[in-house]
Amino acid sequence: MAMMPSMSLSTTPPLPSSVDAPASALPPVVVWSRAVAVGSLLGLIVLGLAWELVLAPTGNRTLALKVLPLAVPLVGLLKNRMYTYRWVSLMIWLYFIEGVIRASGDRGISAWLAGVEVLLCVVLFAACAVHVRWRLYRAHALAAANADTAAG
Repeated sequence: MAMMPSMSLSTTPPLPSSVDAPASALPPVVVWSRAVAVGSLLGLIVLGLAWELVLAPTGNRTLALKVLPLAVPLVGLLKNRMYTYRWVSLMIWLYFIEGVIRASGDRGISAWLAGVEVLLCVVLFAACAVHVRWRLYRAHALAAANADTAAG
């Protein structure tokens, strides 16, 4: 009896990473979205530290520790790991919520800094979404091209 091929997600080909393919082989949109994602993540780290330590410190400055979780995905973004782009696009909403709450509740420079935080969060989310979408599109296009050459 013939077995039907499995239709699970694990049958998709592995996605190229920066180790597998040189940066020149990646589409310009992927390279651009990676640069925007890394830049906005670094911006959030610098903003969080400057905000809580220098520009508008609160209490005993322990809120500066909130930037530590932002340092974790930096390596994955730099190494072009698809999984990191996916979970960063979910995690960033925690910082977005903090920015919205502080923008509406704080006064003065702290409200402006919260607005910048919200903007950086939206930019990071958009860059991650574009990056994931184009990488998946490219992987599916390569898989279809390989299937066509194997069948032909």
